[in-house]
Amino acid sequence: MRTYYDDIAKNEKKHISTMVQMGAKTTTITEYDVLQEEMDLLKNDQKEQKTTSCEEEQSQLPVSKQEIIWTNVVFITLLHVAAVYCFCNYFFTTKYQTYIWAFIVGGIGGFGVTGGAHRYFTHRSFKAKLPLQLILILCYTVSGQNDIPDWVRDHRVHHKFSETDADPHNANRGFFFSHVGWLMQRKHPEVYRKGKTIDMSDINNDPLVQFHTKHFLLFKLLLCFIIPVLVPVYAWNENWTEAISSLAIVRYVLNLNFTWSVNSVAHIWGSKPYDNRIQPAQNLMVSIVAMGEGWHNYHHVFPWDYRAAEIGGYLLNTTTFWLDLFSKIGWAYNLKTPSKKLIQEVAVRHGDGSWREVPETTEHTGDYKTS
Repeated sequence: MRTYYDDIAKNEKKHISTMVQMGAKTTTITEYDVLQEEMDLLKNDQKEQKTTSCEEEQSQLPVSKQEIIWTNVVFITLLHVAAVYCFCNYFFTTKYQTYIWAFIVGGIGGFGVTGGAHRYFTHRSFKAKLPLQLILILCYTVSGQNDIPDWVRDHRVHHKFSETDADPHNANRGFFFSHVGWLMQRKHPEVYRKGKTIDMSDINNDPLVQFHTKHFLLFKLLLCFIIPVLVPVYAWNENWTEAISSLAIVRYVLNLNFTWSVNSVAHIWGSKPYDNRIQPAQNLMVSIVAMGEGWHNYHHVFPWDYRAAEIGGYLLNTTTFWLDLFSKIGWAYNLKTPSKKLIQEVAVRHGDGSWREVPETTEHTGDYKTS
């Protein structure tokens, strides 16, 4: 069946090519190539959903029947209780240098999630040379989340089957479930079933990712907990209690919740200037705490854009700032972006009416350039 996006793709092929920034260099790709790939995936999804609709009805289980993982419930609950306790009891006794260090470590871990696990490993929205790949993997390890294959598979199935039973953190099941509850119970059978259809060959054949996954626990303990705690203790004589509470507990809990807010807050509250038919929304607060990941309505419409946003600039999208910096030294290249015409046509046709054209001149606003 012919769709509006097919018409745009045809028009883009005929009249438009996108200049993708590669530091000082540029390369020309057509929007048609990217759109055609997206349309093929969409058509395959639609075909699969039609042929398996009867099976899906039979296999879906009531939410109440899903098994609760009590070890996760206890661990996550105690972790948050400990974070509140540490914050209330050691806030005034912790040295200012430790707060600065915690902010830096939190930013490193955040960039590992947003620029690494999300924009690079999951969406392949740009290419990275070996030094940057190493940086992204190490930064991601600082965040202390699941291993890369698990993160990527969950996020790819989330995009392909967003807000369905196959979505690991389906926002239709409420704020708590989409934020953290999905980690406290077994996944819906459809998540496992649809997860098997996700192409993970690039991750499974990546020797760097496989080495990291093999030794994941060791890397996680060292980079997420041990080293961050040791630095303030030996660099400026911070007390062990304050170092552990601020770096290993409070900072870690904040990092987790900032990431989780993209799945919950940005799927429930905000405007929808690009596509009013989907649930993900533009959320300023999430963009601030998640380093530019809160422009979620845009991201779900153009998931292959390395910026994950059209607006906001570097101030509200620090991930893009760092990626652009790496592109200037040639470590990040083939950074994908849609054309302004494509963005406008989609927003005008399907948005909620709140979309406004981004000005051409952004030199004095701190904004990144748009194609």
